[in-house]
Amino acid sequence: MMPDLGKYAQAVLSSYAVSIALLVVLVAMSVWRARKTRRELTDIEQRVRRDG
Repeated sequence: MMPDLGKYAQAVLSSYAVSIALLVVLVAMSVWRARKTRRELTDIEQRVRRDG
């Protein structure tokens, strides 16, 4: 299933690994930021309801 990459195998596979790692980091950061933003919005909404 894996094509023969010859002398470029290390470069190609390391490029794939770096790309996958960067995608994982971007997704993790997006999820973290979304949770943080949701928490902040909930706090703001609670303050607004309390203060009227």
